[in-house]
Amino acid sequence: MVYPERFSNLPAHAWPRLRALLDVHEGGGPAIHMTIGEPKHPFPAWVTNVIAENAAGFNSYPPNEGSPELRGAITGFVNRRYGVPLNPDTQVMALNGTREGLYNAAMALCSETKDGQRPAILMPNPFYQVYMIAALSVASDPIMVPATLENGHLPNFADLSEDVLNRTTAVFICSPANPQGAVASRAYWQELIALAEKFDFKIFADECYSEIYRDTPPVGALQVAKDMGVDLNRVVIFHSLSKRSNLPGLRSGFVASGAENIRQIKQLRNFAGAPLPLPLQAAAAAVWNDETHVVENRALYVEKYEIADRVLGNVPGYASPEAGFFLWLPVENDEAAAVKLWRETGVRVLPGGYLAQDWNGENPGQGYIRAAMVAPKADTARGIELIRDCLYPH
Repeated sequence: MVYPERFSNLPAHAWPRLRALLDVHEGGGPAIHMTIGEPKHPFPAWVTNVIAENAAGFNSYPPNEGSPELRGAITGFVNRRYGVPLNPDTQVMALNGTREGLYNAAMALCSETKDGQRPAILMPNPFYQVYMIAALSVASDPIMVPATLENGHLPNFADLSEDVLNRTTAVFICSPANPQGAVASRAYWQELIALAEKFDFKIFADECYSEIYRDTPPVGALQVAKDMGVDLNRVVIFHSLSKRSNLPGLRSGFVASGAENIRQIKQLRNFAGAPLPLPLQAAAAAVWNDETHVVENRALYVEKYEIADRVLGNVPGYASPEAGFFLWLPVENDEAAAVKLWRETGVRVLPGGYLAQDWNGENPGQGYIRAAMVAPKADTARGIELIRDCLYPH
């Protein structure tokens, strides 16, 4: 039996690697899980009522692109948040989680060749793993551009050679960044959009952490493109209710862009899509329309930022996160630090190297561990204190 080789050289995914690393050891205390970014704050209590009230929708096939009510709620959010009015019929599409959308955007929008050459798709390093798989799936070279302390944890795509940029079809970029929490400024977006205009590639802006921040809402890619007067087909944005509303299991996200991009993405989904059931679409519409719970959720994360700053503020190299809910903590050896934490304290964190790839002989994640601040405040505080006392003793 013959199997395809396109994914044969992939490393093990982060979570099996982590289990193989840690589960051969006994934990040094009750397990405190700070590995996966799965929000644990309460979601709005009325969500289950909306699902129950619309349960008859389970008897119907859901529309691929999202119900009119859901698409209207999404465009309402984009306009409130970014000041970008979009046509709900032509410029947005509901997603069954943003991972699906990030993958299928490459399938739908990235050409097979560019100027007669094999295409390239650029991405930060470290990165969300679906970016690399999307590139490989469309027979493109995944080019991993370091996102390090020296460049503010946002990759300098303009530093790449013109040979690479000329064959680039798309750039994946996450702001606020996973795992570092760095936020792309308006100037950063302007420079990247100008680069995309010059070399004719699309920007896939993963903005799933956009609603978790301290004081100032992160500027959005589509917002900047509109202000620059650029064709909105240049930028494709992705959002989710997983982080914004503590609803990772609802699997509600969206993609928004210019009408031609969305037409192409819808065409693919017509053949290969898995739309959200109608009762869940009704719940998602209600949640996208509500901001009260988002403000309350954000306040809980701000409290955790303050705990991290207080506990870790004297740790050499500690950087207070701008946004998101991860700590990106410097260590000498990421795997050794994760094992030490687990064996001595019961705290489970993710080695930073598992979120990155070796590139030009270096893995920019190996000098860090990622700790997710998603648990209730008391548990998060206890985990952070144990990390400090174990890895950064006074």
